[in-house]
Amino acid sequence: MIVITGGAGFIGSNLAAALEARAGEDIVVCDWLGSDDKWRNIAKRNLAAIVPPEDLMRYLDRNVTSVHVIFHMGAISSTTETDADKLARNNFGLSQDLWAWCASHGKRFIYASSAATYGDGTAGFDDEFSSAALAKLKPLNGYGWSKHLFDRRVAKTIETNGPRPRQWAGLKFFNVYGPNEYHKGNMKSVMAQISPKIAAGEPATLFKSHNPAYPDGGQMRDFVHVDDCVDVMLWLRDTPSVNGLFNMGTGKARSFVDLAKATFAANDKPADIRFVDTPIEIRDKYQYFTEAKMDRLRAAGYAKPFISLEDGVDRYVRGSLRAPDPYR
Repeated sequence: MIVITGGAGFIGSNLAAALEARAGEDIVVCDWLGSDDKWRNIAKRNLAAIVPPEDLMRYLDRNVTSVHVIFHMGAISSTTETDADKLARNNFGLSQDLWAWCASHGKRFIYASSAATYGDGTAGFDDEFSSAALAKLKPLNGYGWSKHLFDRRVAKTIETNGPRPRQWAGLKFFNVYGPNEYHKGNMKSVMAQISPKIAAGEPATLFKSHNPAYPDGGQMRDFVHVDDCVDVMLWLRDTPSVNGLFNMGTGKARSFVDLAKATFAANDKPADIRFVDTPIEIRDKYQYFTEAKMDRLRAAGYAKPFISLEDGVDRYVRGSLRAPDPYR
């Protein structure tokens, strides 16, 4: 049995679809479904159970012999969340509980960290895994801090030879995009937000730059398709000897203008891009450049090439956003 926390969310539901396609173990989703259309992310899955997060530890204790691996994708993922207690409880506390449970019972644990842990990027994007290296990072928001707090705790546990799961791996997800992110509102990827407008013949709107080093729309991100993220997680599942904290990007930063042009092309429309001011409330926390260093994941043995931005956007727009049924 495989447990996926956040299994009805964006990355978690794509992972559930890929695991089901393997026709292997039973899949258990731990998540809150709410009253919107989030349930559609898992509507096509054959699941063994759907467990609310507050019942998860009791469920695990009742199924110790059946559970083999936990993919911990669940979190309060909004970068604008200001309730630090909520972030600490959900993103740090539950992660600690699951780590301890897996360590106690000899289970495998693969969890989601985030590129938000890197802050403004002045300390670089090297996924060196040591307490000293992690202490140099300064996340810009509560979400990044809560993820960083757990990474630091894991590093200290490993360095002091503390209890650990049979296999453990963390992935610092960069700017992930792809099917099943529709429930995320303004946290959806930019292509998911602008593609419907482009399809309707409207211009795409991007943020102006408030940094003289970058032109309007020249802000850069490491955009990674969710299929690449899922493939790396499946590889970790198949390679239990690999442990560590790894970046999960493509290793190549691209601009938002590049992204917008690719989205216009996938909609068979000429590019028409307009710029608006970055909102004041996020302007001082805005990242202008992210690019994952992928050397450690490659050195660990993951060899597949990553999907290019143009190919990924085309796959997403034509295969999902423009499809009658956009869900996996």
